[in-house]
Amino acid sequence: MNWARARAIVWRHIYNFKHSWDRVFDMFYWPAMDILLWGLTSVYIRQTASFPDLIKILLTALIFWQVIWRSQYEITTSLLEEMWAHNMVNLFATPLTVFEWMAGVIMLGLTKMIFTIIFVFSLVFFMYGVEVLQMGWLLLPFVVLLLISGWYIGFLVSSFIVRFGTKIQTLAWSGVYMLAPFSAIYYPVKTLPLWAQKISAWVPASYVFEGMRSVLATGTMDQGNLIKSAGLTGIYLVIGISFFVLMFNKSKKQGLTSLE
Repeated sequence: MNWARARAIVWRHIYNFKHSWDRVFDMFYWPAMDILLWGLTSVYIRQTASFPDLIKILLTALIFWQVIWRSQYEITTSLLEEMWAHNMVNLFATPLTVFEWMAGVIMLGLTKMIFTIIFVFSLVFFMYGVEVLQMGWLLLPFVVLLLISGWYIGFLVSSFIVRFGTKIQTLAWSGVYMLAPFSAIYYPVKTLPLWAQKISAWVPASYVFEGMRSVLATGTMDQGNLIKSAGLTGIYLVIGISFFVLMFNKSKKQGLTSLE
Protein backbone atom coordinates (compact mmCIF):
# COMPACT_ATOMS: atom_id res chain seq x y z
CA MET A 1 0.00 0.00 0.00
CA ASN A 2 1.54 3.27 -1.15
CA TRP A 3 -0.13 6.14 0.71
CA ALA A 4 1.56 8.72 -1.49
CA ARG A 5 -0.35 7.43 -4.51
CA ALA A 6 -3.57 7.36 -2.47
CA ARG A 7 -3.00 10.99 -1.46
CA ALA A 8 -2.38 11.82 -5.11
CA ILE A 9 -5.91 10.65 -5.91
CA VAL A 10 -7.27 12.89 -3.16
CA TRP A 11 -5.40 15.93 -4.46
CA ARG A 12 -6.36 15.14 -8.03
CA HIS A 13 -10.03 15.65 -7.13
CA ILE A 14 -9.43 18.57 -4.76
CA TYR A 15 -7.73 20.52 -7.56
CA ASN A 16 -10.85 19.96 -9.69
CA PHE A 17 -12.85 21.96 -7.16
CA LYS A 18 -11.07 25.12 -8.32
CA HIS A 19 -12.59 24.74 -11.78
CA SER A 20 -15.88 23.04 -10.90
CA TRP A 21 -18.09 25.15 -8.70
CA ASP A 22 -20.95 22.69 -9.04
CA ARG A 23 -18.99 20.21 -6.88
CA VAL A 24 -18.56 22.80 -4.14
CA PHE A 25 -22.21 23.72 -4.53
CA ASP A 26 -23.30 20.12 -3.98
CA MET A 27 -21.38 19.89 -0.72
CA PHE A 28 -23.59 22.48 0.95
CA TYR A 29 -26.73 22.76 -1.16
CA TRP A 30 -28.35 19.37 -0.55
CA PRO A 31 -27.71 19.24 3.22
CA ALA A 32 -29.13 22.76 3.58
CA MET A 33 -32.17 21.92 1.46
CA ASP A 34 -32.89 18.72 3.42
CA ILE A 35 -32.66 20.57 6.72
CA LEU A 36 -34.95 23.36 5.48
CA LEU A 37 -37.62 21.14 3.97
CA TRP A 38 -37.78 18.46 6.63
CA GLY A 39 -37.25 20.90 9.48
CA LEU A 40 -40.29 22.91 8.39
CA THR A 41 -42.22 19.70 7.76
CA SER A 42 -41.41 18.55 11.29
CA VAL A 43 -42.81 21.80 12.69
CA TYR A 44 -46.01 21.24 10.71
CA ILE A 45 -46.32 17.61 11.86
CA ARG A 46 -45.79 18.62 15.48
CA GLN A 47 -48.59 21.17 15.18
CA THR A 48 -50.99 18.70 13.52
CA ALA A 49 -49.97 15.41 15.10
CA SER A 50 -53.60 14.37 15.63
CA PHE A 51 -54.76 15.26 12.12
CA PRO A 52 -56.24 12.04 10.64
CA ASP A 53 -55.34 12.74 7.00
CA LEU A 54 -51.73 13.74 7.59
CA ILE A 55 -50.24 10.68 5.81
CA LYS A 56 -52.55 11.20 2.83
CA ILE A 57 -51.54 14.88 2.60
CA LEU A 58 -47.82 14.15 2.78
CA LEU A 59 -47.96 11.36 0.18
CA THR A 60 -50.10 13.43 -2.19
CA ALA A 61 -47.68 16.34 -1.80
CA LEU A 62 -44.80 14.02 -2.63
CA ILE A 63 -46.57 12.87 -5.81
CA PHE A 64 -47.33 16.45 -6.85
CA TRP A 65 -43.70 17.42 -6.27
CA GLN A 66 -42.63 14.61 -8.57
CA VAL A 67 -44.76 16.19 -11.31
CA ILE A 68 -43.02 19.56 -11.14
CA TRP A 69 -39.54 18.08 -10.58
CA ARG A 70 -39.77 15.51 -13.37
CA SER A 71 -41.14 17.98 -15.92
CA GLN A 72 -38.23 20.34 -15.18
CA TYR A 73 -35.73 17.49 -15.13
CA GLU A 74 -36.75 16.17 -18.56
CA ILE A 75 -36.07 19.54 -20.21
CA THR A 76 -32.71 20.19 -18.60
CA THR A 77 -31.35 16.66 -19.00
CA SER A 78 -32.46 16.51 -22.64
CA LEU A 79 -30.28 19.55 -23.24
CA LEU A 80 -27.38 18.07 -21.31
CA GLU A 81 -27.58 14.78 -23.19
CA GLU A 82 -27.01 16.67 -26.44
CA MET A 83 -24.01 18.43 -24.88
CA TRP A 84 -22.56 15.24 -23.44
CA ALA A 85 -22.89 13.56 -26.85
CA HIS A 86 -21.27 16.59 -28.55
CA ASN A 87 -24.36 16.77 -30.72
CA MET A 88 -25.40 20.42 -30.37
CA VAL A 89 -23.77 21.53 -33.63
CA ASN A 90 -25.07 18.50 -35.54
CA LEU A 91 -28.56 19.04 -34.17
CA PHE A 92 -28.90 22.69 -35.08
CA ALA A 93 -27.04 22.38 -38.37
CA THR A 94 -30.27 20.78 -39.59
CA PRO A 95 -33.42 22.84 -40.35
CA LEU A 96 -34.50 22.24 -36.73
CA THR A 97 -35.41 25.49 -34.96
CA VAL A 98 -35.02 26.19 -31.27
CA PHE A 99 -38.82 26.35 -30.88
CA GLU A 100 -39.17 22.92 -32.49
CA TRP A 101 -36.58 21.53 -30.10
CA MET A 102 -38.46 23.05 -27.16
CA ALA A 103 -41.74 21.56 -28.36
CA GLY A 104 -40.06 18.18 -28.80
CA VAL A 105 -38.64 18.01 -25.28
CA ILE A 106 -41.99 19.13 -23.82
CA MET A 107 -43.81 16.37 -25.70
CA LEU A 108 -41.21 13.81 -24.63
CA GLY A 109 -41.42 14.88 -21.01
CA LEU A 110 -45.22 14.90 -21.10
CA THR A 111 -45.34 11.37 -22.49
CA LYS A 112 -42.97 10.05 -19.83
CA MET A 113 -44.84 11.98 -17.14
CA ILE A 114 -48.13 10.24 -17.97
CA PHE A 115 -46.56 6.85 -17.27
CA THR A 116 -44.87 8.18 -14.12
CA ILE A 117 -48.13 9.58 -12.76
CA ILE A 118 -50.00 6.33 -13.40
CA PHE A 119 -47.20 4.41 -11.68
CA VAL A 120 -47.00 6.58 -8.54
CA PHE A 121 -50.80 6.78 -8.18
CA SER A 122 -50.93 2.99 -8.28
CA LEU A 123 -47.97 2.66 -5.92
CA VAL A 124 -49.38 4.81 -3.12
CA PHE A 125 -52.78 3.15 -3.48
CA PHE A 126 -51.55 -0.44 -3.21
CA MET A 127 -48.87 0.26 -0.60
CA TYR A 128 -50.61 2.81 1.62
CA GLY A 129 -54.27 2.79 0.58
CA VAL A 130 -54.15 6.45 -0.44
CA GLU A 131 -56.42 7.23 -3.39
CA VAL A 132 -55.32 10.53 -4.92
CA LEU A 133 -58.06 10.35 -7.57
CA GLN A 134 -60.62 11.13 -4.88
CA MET A 135 -59.73 14.79 -5.45
CA GLY A 136 -61.90 14.57 -8.55
CA TRP A 137 -61.80 17.23 -11.26
CA LEU A 138 -59.50 19.48 -9.22
CA LEU A 139 -56.70 16.98 -9.81
CA LEU A 140 -56.50 18.03 -13.46
CA PRO A 141 -55.80 21.79 -13.01
CA PHE A 142 -53.40 20.98 -10.16
CA VAL A 143 -51.35 18.61 -12.33
CA VAL A 144 -51.46 20.92 -15.37
CA LEU A 145 -50.22 23.92 -13.35
CA LEU A 146 -47.41 21.88 -11.83
CA LEU A 147 -46.40 20.56 -15.25
CA ILE A 148 -46.21 24.07 -16.68
CA SER A 149 -44.31 25.23 -13.59
CA GLY A 150 -41.77 22.50 -14.27
CA TRP A 151 -41.50 23.70 -17.87
CA TYR A 152 -40.79 27.33 -17.06
CA ILE A 153 -38.25 26.34 -14.41
CA GLY A 154 -36.69 23.90 -16.88
CA PHE A 155 -36.29 26.57 -19.54
CA LEU A 156 -34.93 29.11 -17.06
CA VAL A 157 -32.34 26.62 -15.80
CA SER A 158 -31.53 25.53 -19.37
CA SER A 159 -30.95 29.18 -20.25
CA PHE A 160 -27.96 29.30 -17.91
CA ILE A 161 -26.71 25.88 -19.02
CA VAL A 162 -26.88 26.79 -22.70
CA ARG A 163 -25.06 30.04 -21.92
CA PHE A 164 -22.31 28.77 -19.60
CA GLY A 165 -22.05 25.10 -20.56
CA THR A 166 -21.76 21.91 -18.55
CA LYS A 167 -19.69 23.48 -15.78
CA ILE A 168 -23.00 24.42 -14.12
CA GLN A 169 -24.78 21.20 -15.07
CA THR A 170 -25.68 20.47 -11.45
CA LEU A 171 -28.49 23.01 -11.89
CA ALA A 172 -30.21 20.47 -14.14
CA TRP A 173 -31.37 18.42 -11.14
CA SER A 174 -31.04 20.93 -8.32
CA GLY A 175 -32.42 24.15 -9.83
CA VAL A 176 -36.06 23.46 -9.03
CA TYR A 177 -35.20 22.79 -5.39
CA MET A 178 -34.33 26.46 -4.95
CA LEU A 179 -38.07 27.10 -5.00
CA ALA A 180 -38.96 24.06 -2.90
CA PRO A 181 -38.88 25.78 0.54
CA PHE A 182 -41.19 28.52 -0.79
CA SER A 183 -43.55 26.10 -2.56
CA ALA A 184 -45.05 24.85 0.72
CA ILE A 185 -44.88 21.26 -0.49
CA TYR A 186 -45.31 19.42 2.81
CA TYR A 187 -46.42 22.26 5.08
CA PRO A 188 -48.65 25.36 4.90
CA VAL A 189 -47.23 28.74 3.87
CA LYS A 190 -47.96 30.07 7.37
CA THR A 191 -45.25 27.71 8.71
CA LEU A 192 -42.63 29.83 6.92
CA PRO A 193 -41.09 33.00 8.38
CA LEU A 194 -42.82 36.21 7.30
CA TRP A 195 -40.13 37.15 4.76
CA ALA A 196 -40.36 33.70 3.18
CA GLN A 197 -44.16 33.95 3.03
CA LYS A 198 -43.79 37.08 0.90
CA ILE A 199 -41.58 35.17 -1.54
CA SER A 200 -43.97 32.23 -1.49
CA ALA A 201 -46.79 34.52 -2.67
CA TRP A 202 -44.91 34.85 -6.00
CA VAL A 203 -44.35 31.10 -6.39
CA PRO A 204 -47.27 29.57 -8.36
CA ALA A 205 -46.73 26.07 -6.95
CA SER A 206 -47.41 27.29 -3.40
CA TYR A 207 -51.06 27.93 -4.29
CA VAL A 208 -51.37 24.46 -5.78
CA PHE A 209 -50.00 22.71 -2.69
CA GLU A 210 -52.10 24.86 -0.39
CA GLY A 211 -55.14 24.04 -2.52
CA MET A 212 -54.32 20.35 -2.42
CA ARG A 213 -54.25 20.34 1.37
CA SER A 214 -57.53 22.28 1.51
CA VAL A 215 -59.27 19.82 -0.83
CA LEU A 216 -58.06 16.78 1.12
CA ALA A 217 -58.98 18.33 4.47
CA THR A 218 -62.28 20.06 3.69
CA GLY A 219 -63.22 19.12 0.12
CA THR A 220 -63.06 22.77 -0.97
CA MET A 221 -60.46 25.32 -2.00
CA ASP A 222 -60.11 29.01 -2.76
CA GLN A 223 -60.75 29.40 -6.50
CA GLY A 224 -59.03 32.79 -6.39
CA ASN A 225 -55.75 31.13 -5.44
CA LEU A 226 -56.08 28.75 -8.39
CA ILE A 227 -56.50 31.74 -10.71
CA LYS A 228 -53.48 33.47 -9.15
CA SER A 229 -51.40 30.35 -9.70
CA ALA A 230 -52.53 30.08 -13.33
CA GLY A 231 -51.74 33.75 -13.99
CA LEU A 232 -48.27 33.61 -12.45
CA THR A 233 -47.50 30.32 -14.19
CA GLY A 234 -48.45 31.74 -17.59
CA ILE A 235 -46.30 34.84 -17.08
CA TYR A 236 -43.30 32.82 -15.91
CA LEU A 237 -43.63 30.40 -18.83
CA VAL A 238 -43.43 33.28 -21.32
CA ILE A 239 -40.42 34.68 -19.44
CA GLY A 240 -38.73 31.27 -19.30
CA ILE A 241 -39.17 30.59 -23.02
CA SER A 242 -38.09 34.09 -24.01
CA PHE A 243 -35.00 33.97 -21.81
CA PHE A 244 -34.00 30.56 -23.14
CA VAL A 245 -34.29 31.74 -26.76
CA LEU A 246 -32.23 34.84 -25.90
CA MET A 247 -29.46 32.81 -24.24
CA PHE A 248 -29.50 30.22 -27.02
CA ASN A 249 -29.06 32.90 -29.69
CA LYS A 250 -26.18 34.44 -27.73
CA SER A 251 -24.44 31.07 -27.51
CA LYS A 252 -25.14 30.37 -31.16
CA LYS A 253 -23.37 33.58 -32.17
CA GLN A 254 -20.33 32.59 -30.12
CA GLY A 255 -20.41 29.04 -31.50
CA LEU A 256 -22.27 26.07 -30.07
CA THR A 257 -19.06 24.05 -30.01
CA SER A 258 -18.02 26.04 -26.94
CA LEU A 259 -20.81 24.30 -24.99
CA GLU A 260 -19.39 20.86 -25.75
